[in-house]
Amino acid sequence: MNTKVKEIFASIQGEGPVVGYKQLFIRFCDCNLRCRYCDTDFNINDSLEYSPAQLFEKITTDYDLETFHSISLTGGEPLLSVAFLQEFLPLVYGKTKIYLETNATLGENLEKIKGYIDIISADIKLESSTGLNTMELHKNFFDKCTNIDTFAKVVFDENITEKEIKDCTDLAQQFDVELILQPKMTSSGMSVSSNFCSSILDKFIMRYPKVRLIPQVHKFIGVQ
Repeated sequence: MNTKVKEIFASIQGEGPVVGYKQLFIRFCDCNLRCRYCDTDFNINDSLEYSPAQLFEKITTDYDLETFHSISLTGGEPLLSVAFLQEFLPLVYGKTKIYLETNATLGENLEKIKGYIDIISADIKLESSTGLNTMELHKNFFDKCTNIDTFAKVVFDENITEKEIKDCTDLAQQFDVELILQPKMTSSGMSVSSNFCSSILDKFIMRYPKVRLIPQVHKFIGVQ
C-alpha cells in the first residue's frame, strides 16, 4: 500500500506540551476536513509517493532517528493513510517515539494502529472557527485513546462561544485529557489580544483545571 507524502523535514515541535523538542516530521497529503484557519498546502502535485519500505529507507538513510524526540505523523490527516501506516509503523517502531497529530475524527482508523502510537496530539474542532460540528466524532475518538499519552488542542479565535467552552471542558473531563488552548494565528501574529487569551483561559480553568495556553511557538521564532 503506497501513500502520498507532501514533505519530510526535521524541525522543532512548535505546539502543545512537547514544544521545543526536535522532531522528524512526515507530512501526509489530504484531509477529511477543511478548517477555515488551516495553513497547510494540500496540493499533491508536488508530493512523492512511497511504499512503507521506501519511506522507512528514506528516513533511516537521511536521518539519525536516535537524535529525535519523536517522529511526528502530521498532515493533512495521517489517519487517512491507515493502511499504509499499518505496514510502515512496525518498521520504525522502537527506533524513536511515534507522535500522531490528528483532527481526532477517525477513531476506527486509530484502533488499527494504536499499539504503535506513543503520543497523540488531538484537535478539538470548534464550530465557531472551523464551520464544522465534529464533537460526536471527537467523543468516539477519545474513547479509543486508552493507555496512550494524549492531549487535546483547541484552536480558538474571537468567535469562541460559552457553549463551546463547556463542550470542550466536558469532553476533557470525561476522558481526563489536558487541554491546550491555541489562539488562531495570522501572518502578523495572534488573531486575538493577550488580554482576550487570558480571559478565555480563565473561563476554561473555572470549569476544568488541566488547561494551558500555548501559542504556535514555531511561528514566533521563524522555523517550519
